[in-house]
Amino acid sequence: MLFLSRSNLEELYSSGLSMFEIAQKYKVSPHKVVYWMDKYKIKRRSRSEATYVKRNPNGDPFVFNKPKTLEEAKLYGIGLGLYWGEGTKASKTSVRIGNTNPALLKTFINFIVTIFSVKKDHLRFGLQIFTDINTKAALNYWTTQLGVKRSQFYKTIVTKSNSLGTYRKKSEYGVVTIYYHNSKLRNLLVTDLNSTF
Repeated sequence: MLFLSRSNLEELYSSGLSMFEIAQKYKVSPHKVVYWMDKYKIKRRSRSEATYVKRNPNGDPFVFNKPKTLEEAKLYGIGLGLYWGEGTKASKTSVRIGNTNPALLKTFINFIVTIFSVKKDHLRFGLQIFTDINTKAALNYWTTQLGVKRSQFYKTIVTKSNSLGTYRKKSEYGVVTIYYHNSKLRNLLVTDLNSTF
C-alpha cells in the first residue's frame, strides 16, 4: 500500500500526526501503522515530545537569532547569566526567572524577545506579595514597569507578613516570576549554560 511507504510514513509522522491519527486518516488499525513504523525503524516520539508537537503544530514558537553585533552578544551573555543566577532550572517544562528588581526582569525579557524572537504577549507572570502590600497597587506597578498586560498575570499569591527584614524592604511590590512555557527553549538554555559556565 502506497501510504505505508517509508517516505510517506516519515512525512506524516514528522508533520505532527500521531500513529493513531495516521491510522484514522487511512482507515486502518493502529497496529498496522505501528508495524510499519517498527519495520522502517522510524524513531518514535517520547510522550513529552508528542505533547510538545501537539502544542506547537506550526513548529517552534521561537527562533534562535545568533548575535550579530557586540550589543547582541553582550545581551546574550547577560541573559544566560541571569538565567544561571536567578532562573529555576528544576522546571522541565518552562523557562522561569523570578526577582524583585524590574530592571533585571526587563533585561531578561529583552534577552528572550531579541535573541529568541519570543513574543512578549506569550509571556506569563506570577506575583507573590506580603499581606501588607496592596495587590492592585503591586500589579499596577509591575504592569507599568515591565510593559505587559494585567491579563498576562496569574492569580497573585499572598504570603502572611512576618518581620520587617531586609528582604521585605527589597520586595516593596512583591516578587515577580516570568514564565515562558516551552520545554525546548528551556532545554536549549540549560544546554547553553552547561557549555558556557
